[in-house]
Amino acid sequence: MKEASSTISEKMRARGLSDAAICAFLHGVEELRQQCKMMVSEEEISPVPSLPEWDEIVASTSEAGADLLNKTVVIKLNGGLGTSMGLQQAKSLLEIKPGVTFLDLIVRQVEALRQQKACDVQLLLMNSFSTAADTMRHLQRYAEQGYGAADKVQLMQNMVPKLLRDTLEPVRMPSHPELEWCPPGHGDLYAALAGSGWLDRLLARGVIYAFVSNCDNLGARVDTRFLNWFAQSGAPFVMEATTRTAADKKGGHLALRKEDGQLMLREVAQCSPEDVPLFQDITRHRYFNTNNLWIRLDVLRDFMAAHSGMVPLPVICNAKTADPRDPNSPAVYQLEIAMGAAIQCFPGAQAVNVPRSRFFPVKTTGDLLLLRSDAVQIDAAGSMRLAPECGGVAPIVQLSSDYKLVDSLQPLGVPSLKKVRHLTVRGPWSFAPDEPLEGDVEVG
Repeated sequence: MKEASSTISEKMRARGLSDAAICAFLHGVEELRQQCKMMVSEEEISPVPSLPEWDEIVASTSEAGADLLNKTVVIKLNGGLGTSMGLQQAKSLLEIKPGVTFLDLIVRQVEALRQQKACDVQLLLMNSFSTAADTMRHLQRYAEQGYGAADKVQLMQNMVPKLLRDTLEPVRMPSHPELEWCPPGHGDLYAALAGSGWLDRLLARGVIYAFVSNCDNLGARVDTRFLNWFAQSGAPFVMEATTRTAADKKGGHLALRKEDGQLMLREVAQCSPEDVPLFQDITRHRYFNTNNLWIRLDVLRDFMAAHSGMVPLPVICNAKTADPRDPNSPAVYQLEIAMGAAIQCFPGAQAVNVPRSRFFPVKTTGDLLLLRSDAVQIDAAGSMRLAPECGGVAPIVQLSSDYKLVDSLQPLGVPSLKKVRHLTVRGPWSFAPDEPLEGDVEVG
């Protein structure tokens, strides 16, 4: 074990990775080696019976002022390429309205906060080695507002070695050394903040509240009333959860750890086959993680200092081949950690039940078509809302494999969806611009 750990440490240090990143990864390797804490049985947990309601909280709380917003950083996870939709650049650079990308709207949201509240709320983008260059190039259009310099807005995600399945040593691919590395998942947030120096920099400026969310979730923006509640609550960590539907059976769910009543997050990869039916029972396990998190940075710093410089998150082990395009390349494990799992680490951590308007990710081309349609309205401040005709319920859009890639949407066109309940496109089709549809529609 010591020899393998030494090899891993040397490899990561040679890559320029921080002690925080190395420590977090070695923790995951040790968990894998000992097969500890990797599975969470149904016997160890209880369902979460209810959660405080977001709407009730914000209705009874006043808005945060500039003093509180000046102590806040907005962190957007921007490490993904959107390869499942055929993208070869940062997913946040995907156009969602004519001439407007996710990244443009994120900047618009932060700028609106700064202007409306006369504050200096900070924006950080957690970029990966795959997205950093494209992202910073795009941000040059906002250089005058202070978003153009990497040292002002960029938090770099780490890389971790792929491990040979039989020895748990780093794989070697001399002809393609880039295939020796993989992203560590968004749970790397904590090591990235500490190892980059950003955690200390923020705290030195008096920034102690962080709101974290995915770049592709336009429903996730700072709510000044909830920020005020979070600051007053004293909670070290708050997760925005929402009610599971039949479409959410595969996503991780919240649970209570029986031994101490602590909230925790369980992913399907942590379930034995016999527990999967209960995992997927949305009447039993009612809430899932939206990946919108509120974190006290001073508590995070103190926690990491007390735990060898890391947040000890459960590891998710993915069996792959070193070259994903070559099934005959070495068999490896890719270790991944999820940032929401940190809810189990902080005594006093909480979760709230948020409306679906706080969770509007774009994972498929169907989601993108909906976002591009008149069913979704985006105002000058970058806020997203459903058109009144939707009645508060987003239309469901299902597209056939003909439209799996973003480029394939162009010949399909963008119809009017604000009066649609369910659109199914089963094959090649073409809509006229803003072609009015209503109810349940099936074509192709």
